[in-house]
Amino acid sequence: MKFATKAIHVGQAPDPSTGSTIIPIHLSTTYTQAGIGQHKGFEYSRAGNPTRAALETCLAALEGAQHALAFGSGCAATAAVTHLLKAGEHAVVSSEVYGGTYRLFELLMKDHGLAFTWVRGTDPTAFAAALRPNTRLVWIETPTNPTLSVIDIQAVVEVAHGQSGVLTVVDNTFATPYFQSPLALGADLVVHSSTKYLGGHSDVVGGCLMTNQQALRDRLHFVQKSSGGVPSPFDCWLTLRGIKTLALRMDRHHTNASQIATWLTAQSGVRTVYFPGLPTHPGHAVATRQMRGFAGMVSFELAGGRSTVERMVTRLHTFALAESLGGVESLCCYPATMTHAAIPAKDREAIGITDGLLRLSVGIEDVDDLLADLEQALG
Repeated sequence: MKFATKAIHVGQAPDPSTGSTIIPIHLSTTYTQAGIGQHKGFEYSRAGNPTRAALETCLAALEGAQHALAFGSGCAATAAVTHLLKAGEHAVVSSEVYGGTYRLFELLMKDHGLAFTWVRGTDPTAFAAALRPNTRLVWIETPTNPTLSVIDIQAVVEVAHGQSGVLTVVDNTFATPYFQSPLALGADLVVHSSTKYLGGHSDVVGGCLMTNQQALRDRLHFVQKSSGGVPSPFDCWLTLRGIKTLALRMDRHHTNASQIATWLTAQSGVRTVYFPGLPTHPGHAVATRQMRGFAGMVSFELAGGRSTVERMVTRLHTFALAESLGGVESLCCYPATMTHAAIPAKDREAIGITDGLLRLSVGIEDVDDLLADLEQALG
């Protein structure tokens, strides 16, 4: 079964009791048991819910995983992963990650005795140099947020797995399972903010984790059940509905973003364009090898810094100035004060998040309208 067919059908067979073609929203918090310990797989909805199970089955199939867990947000999924570490243990993290990941690791989990070393993800040897005897986790995000650097997943996995007991986690949110399969490249765990491309309509917050390891799945499910980071049945249903069109949407996101990135490279006021699909991108060769397409994110730096940025964003009409990404509508984000504000200014600058950087989540509108909006805003 091919990807687009899986997105519509896996985990979503007609309801056996009614024939309903679309999965029902199971709102019950508890489930009647025939006797002590005699139930139909569900006891209490924090531990498991039929609508959530349908979503998890579909997510696993799309990611090429044996197991999936759906969470109430991408941050909740990320937080669950940190519970795999004990106080005194260490993780190596690529320096370019979502600002919320940085905030969780640096501003929360350090207070609980975890240690984090941040390295330039495009250099696999940097991960090797950062490993310690107490390292238990390597965390990468590719393409990165917001400068769209490309990290060689297989190379990082080989470094991490060279030391016993080290897991590799890949945030696959930007690429989606449609364009990239980290588990097939050796990763132990994949994380998504399903708020983004998976849901795809900017109307539901969610996250998920996928793995091929039963013991890892069981531990993370215990963490989730104990800490309570679960999505509502309605949120699961909305995410499933969004996933049905994932293949169609990602093709359009990719096509539109490619044209916009190419157009931006020819604009006099644009200093740098970040898009892995451009042959001039430093990670283009790796992206071509490990991805099946380049998705819909484009970042670019304007000459003139913040004053030029402020002028441009106030002139946009079709692109909305907003956080988040991956919806059908096009968004423009200013990472320095929006998604990555928690990162100290000097650290932001070091990884390319300058005062002139803008991040576009290119939607599925007609590309001519998007180009016209950018042209008049830059004019």
